[in-house]
Amino acid sequence: MKIGYARVSTLEQNLDLQTDALKNAGCKKIISEHIGGSVANRGGIAKLKEDLREGDTLVVWRLDRFGRSLKDLVYWMDWFEKNNVGFQSISEGIDTHTSTGKLVFHIFGALAEFEHNLIKERTKAGLEAARSRGRQGGRPLKLNTEKRQLTVELYNSKKHSLKQICEVVGISKPTLYKYVGM
Repeated sequence: MKIGYARVSTLEQNLDLQTDALKNAGCKKIISEHIGGSVANRGGIAKLKEDLREGDTLVVWRLDRFGRSLKDLVYWMDWFEKNNVGFQSISEGIDTHTSTGKLVFHIFGALAEFEHNLIKERTKAGLEAARSRGRQGGRPLKLNTEKRQLTVELYNSKKHSLKQICEVVGISKPTLYKYVGM
């Protein structure tokens, strides 16, 4: 049986592209989750280990939706071999039922990890360069210092509801909680 695995990193992202591709690939079951790839303990991955049986094939849309690193992918390749489970990646055209597919799996895994590390290095270097120029990252504050103080005073006076305070100063409840230190 073909079992699909789909993953997106944030709740704003959509799984439709992946699940459609997995259905078209013949997956009878699809396990999906919204969780970052760098998270080690992913519930969907644990479920895969429970569900995959000898002779099954795990199908993913792309390698980076499945493995966290080359080490992780190599671990899974070994697990697949020990449990007689096949692996297919639709976008990369990998099928471990063949020797060439096994080789390509390892090469693409190494390249995916290399690309991920390059992105991390560039991001870190860019942030350090910006900080050295005095620029702080992050989202700009919604209110200036004076308005933030007014917001805290209104909150502490307990004369107005949270909704009223938020409407008057034009902020959301989470922003209000941030300003009052909750």
